[in-house]
Amino acid sequence: MILVIESVILCLLFTVMVYLISREPIKTIYNYPPAIQERVKSLEQYKDQIPTRKNKVAVKTTAALLFVVILSLIMKHVNGCTTFKNAFLTSFLLWSVVNLYDAVVMDIIWFCHDPHFVIEGTEDMVSDYHDYRFHMKGFLIGEVLALAVCRLVGLVVQFLL
Repeated sequence: MILVIESVILCLLFTVMVYLISREPIKTIYNYPPAIQERVKSLEQYKDQIPTRKNKVAVKTTAALLFVVILSLIMKHVNGCTTFKNAFLTSFLLWSVVNLYDAVVMDIIWFCHDPHFVIEGTEDMVSDYHDYRFHMKGFLIGEVLALAVCRLVGLVVQFLL
């Protein structure tokens, strides 16, 4: 039961985070399908607003490390995990639930169909906004990333907490 409650809470927190970030879509341009990224990069009005790929890597690395810390604490103090195996499997399950929620609900249902996410100058790119394969590929990449992050969670729980 605790996994269900944690999953709901994490999905709600993720939804709030995405909503707040979506107010400035240019800052999350690398989460858009490639054709939209290229169009936005070619538009003069966004020339000095697009974050660099270096910034993207730094943000994602920082987020991954933050997730390791948060998930480790949750695994140990909420779920009672004390072994690598329990912490890894439980954190991987939670990650996968949120990742699937992100791909299906946040990306395919919400992002692909809400004009709020359409960047000015790309309004004609409807088929690119509806690129479901891009979002499912993102889900698979997220699962691979989860393997690395959740291994670290398991190690932290096993040896540091």
